[in-house]
Amino acid sequence: MKSFDDLIKLVEESPAVCFYLSTPECNVCKVLKPKVIEMLEKDFPKIDFHYVDLNEAKEIAGQLSVFAVPTILIFFDGKELIRTSRNISIEQLRELINRYYKMIFDY
Repeated sequence: MKSFDDLIKLVEESPAVCFYLSTPECNVCKVLKPKVIEMLEKDFPKIDFHYVDLNEAKEIAGQLSVFAVPTILIFFDGKELIRTSRNISIEQLRELINRYYKMIFDY
């Protein structure tokens, strides 16, 4: 994904979407990304996952005010409800997602 318009289109079309914003040079990101993907696949299968390489998508970083990597943004029903950066705990992220996921999908 390289444009902000592509990102907005995904947000509008998906009930839940996760954007993992990073750069290929980020070593923490290389370790964390597979853990996030595994957690989403296992616990939150209705959330679409998308990786955004900020070296290729500087416009997205600017439009979303992303100043640190990794940054995880999660949108539910077109609204950004979760934003976390740098020191990310998978367990804390799971708890945050679970709260909104249940409201949206466990009706």
